[in-house]
Parts: sequence; structure tokens; C-alpha cells
Amino acid sequence: MASAPPTSGHEVVTSIQTSSDGSVTALKIGEMCARFEGTPSARMSQNAVCKHPVDQIALSRGVVTTSDHTFSHVLDDWEVTNQKASGRCWMFAGLNLLRVGAMKKMNVGAFEFSQNYTFFWDKFERANYFLERIIQTVDRLVDDRHVAFLLSRPLDDGGQWNMFVNLIEKHGLVPQAAMPETESSSNSRKMNSIVLSKLREGARSLRDAAADGADVRELRSQKMQILEVVHRILAIHLGTPPSSFDWQWQDKDKMFHREGEMTPAEFAKKYVTVPVDEYVCLVHDPRPTSPIGKTFTVECLGNVEGGKMVKYLNVDIDTMKRIAMQTIQDGEPVWMGCDVGKMMERELGLWDAKLYDYESVYDCAFTLDKADRLQYHQTQMTHAMLFTGVDVHREDGQDIPRRWRVENSWGDKNGKKGYYMMNDNWFDQYMFEIAARRQYVPDNLLSALEEDPIVLPPWDPMGALAR
Repeated sequence: MASAPPTSGHEVVTSIQTSSDGSVTALKIGEMCARFEGTPSARMSQNAVCKHPVDQIALSRGVVTTSDHTFSHVLDDWEVTNQKASGRCWMFAGLNLLRVGAMKKMNVGAFEFSQNYTFFWDKFERANYFLERIIQTVDRLVDDRHVAFLLSRPLDDGGQWNMFVNLIEKHGLVPQAAMPETESSSNSRKMNSIVLSKLREGARSLRDAAADGADVRELRSQKMQILEVVHRILAIHLGTPPSSFDWQWQDKDKMFHREGEMTPAEFAKKYVTVPVDEYVCLVHDPRPTSPIGKTFTVECLGNVEGGKMVKYLNVDIDTMKRIAMQTIQDGEPVWMGCDVGKMMERELGLWDAKLYDYESVYDCAFTLDKADRLQYHQTQMTHAMLFTGVDVHREDGQDIPRRWRVENSWGDKNGKKGYYMMNDNWFDQYMFEIAARRQYVPDNLLSALEEDPIVLPPWDPMGALAR
């Protein structure tokens, strides 16, 4: 059989016909193989990709050589942190934002709040939040989609800005020395699996008790017994959170300071220098079902029972950029959430929307836009980090961002000692969220923050950062 002439990927797909029962016949598979063998560029790509990782083949040299780690505005002069084998990015990003003011207040060049302390309380509070959702849904079948979702994801490491604030407001903060990292805080998988087992067991017990006629008061009494076991497991893995600790330090000028005994609440009140309760979450969700200027929340997304809900204000991407840029220009880093793995070169610490030329490798177009990628499960928020710089140029009398400097929490082995560079075109496609002071939000959007939010289902991609 003669080889068919080379065609584009789109033409190949539309020329293939299936049988009447929907299967692909051996004849058609043979035609596909013939077309492949008759396409020199496909064979060349095969030779290259069978020998090397596809990203090495697709990496755009032009993007790499025209992207550099220089910025007109840079805030950081500190070392990056390392979340290691845990999903605590949102927590690290939040604490990294807060430590900037704490370092200035203490006049030190290096400082970290204890990530293990907030990790412990998030796990404990989230266990309670999950069990409360189980109590609320005891009248539903166990394979009801909501119940099934709860049982599938009750104790992930991820989280959101509002959840971070809830932890501070209820439990305060401590310096890292007061509750240092443990093996399980840096490698959380096994601990999570054990706690998850007890929570699912607890869910069964609560549902069985409800089926036997237990009322809410009795169910909550039983819930406390489950939480005591969870607390014990967490303490074994992470250590016991201190109720007070002795705080003293030496500053950059060799001056010694002693605060004496402090509680976590007292420490947070003194050394958190930004008004975290005044921050709002701005997201860019371009789906047709998500109107700009409206607020959203995701059902069953939270950690502290009785805490503030996770609430997003949907804005256009240019508004998000402008607020992030202005915040950095005013001297404050920006907490943000994005789809970190897309179009990223980890060793270089580089993001660009055209970083990999997959179209040339595979001879086909990838046509989903940002809204389509959300709707069709091709993108979601997967990582939180901190903007600590921006490169701004003037165009027609306006400040325009060209690239963004990012403090990651993956250690200092990649990028520029752990700092990454994001070209502005990547911001458009894969940035989803920032936490911003209310003062930067335009007046015409502020009123939306007082409205009841649109409630998205628990499995909506806008809740993905907590999963």
C-alpha cells in the first residue's frame, strides 16, 4: 500500500473513519501507521523523543536566550524556604509574606515562622471540618456525589489564603525554633494516609450512629473522641504545639533582645506587621459561567469550623496584574496561586507561555484557551508562591509589566538560588489568584465583596489549590 502524502495533524484526525460500532478497524490503524511513516518530520520527532525527554526537544531556544532574571523592582534579600515533600505551598507563601515585616521589626537578615506549627493546626482543624461535613450529610447515601467527594479528599496538604488567615486568627504563630520541622512535616504522605484512615473510619462510625438514631449532640460527642485520636497521631508525627515559649534573639547589629515568655497569639500580634484580615482574594476565572465583578466560594472548602469562608472576587487579568505590580512597587510582596507545572523549566527557573514548542514536535495545534482548559480539566491552581519583584517599562505613559520575580518554596537548587522568573505572557495564561489589600481594589469592585457569593460545587477547579 502506498504511503499517503504528509498532512497536518488536524487533517489526519478528520480523515480517519470508525466502524459502525465505534471501534477503529485494523485497516484504519494501518492507514495511520502509513501516514506516520510517510511523514519525515514525525519520524524525526520519534527519533529525538525516544532518546531524550520531550521537553528537551521542544524547549524554545529563542525564549530561553531572551529571558533573563533582571527586574526594575526587587524586594527580596533573603534566602528561599523549602517545603520539601509536602503540599504546604500556600502556607509557606503566606508565612514568607509575613516574615518580611517580622525580619524588619527584629532587624534580622534571616527568620522563619514555624511552618510545622501551622501545619499541625491545619491538619487538626481540617479533620474537625471534615467530620462536621459528614455530620451534615448523614441523611445522604454514601455514594452521593458530595459525600463521595468528601471521603475522597478530606485531608490534603493544600490550602487557600483565607484558610491561612483562619489559622493565624485562631492559633497564632511561633518562630521555627519553637516547633521545628520533623520527618513527617517535610514528608507528609505516610502521616496523611494514617490520619485519613482514621477519618474515614470515623465517618463510618458517625453515619452508623446517625442511622441508629443518634442526634447532632450525640454525634458531636462521638466526633470529639475521633479528634482526640487525630490529635495524638499528629503529635506523634509533628510534635506537640507549644502553648507558650521563651523568645530571644540577636539582631544584625549584634544587639541582644529578650522578650521572655510569649504565647503564639502574642507572638503573632507583635510580629505580624501586615493586616491579614484586610486582604481579599482576587481570581481570574474567564469561564462564561463566572462573571467578572462577582464573588464566588467553593462548597466544602475550608479548614477552621466557624472561620471565614474562602471567598474569591473575579477580576480581569489586567486588573490583577495592575494590583500585583502596584503592591510590589509600594514595597510589599504578593501571595499568588497558579498552575505551576505548565510551560516551566525547573532548572532555569523559567515560565513562558511559549517555552515549549510542542506544536512543531507533534505537528498539531493545541487550541484550548484558558477558559476551555478550566472547563475541560486541563488547568487548575496547583501551587502558591510569592511575587517579590517585577520588571516594569513605560509605554504610552503607563507602567507595563514585562516579567515577574517569584520566590518559590522548593529550596535553592533551581532557578536563581530558588527564585524564578515568569514572563508576562505566562501570567495571562496560568495565573489564577492573588491576595491583595482592599486599598488596591478599584471602588467599582469593592461593593461586590459585600454580596453573597455564588457557590461553586466542591469539585470545581477553583478549589484545586486546597487539594
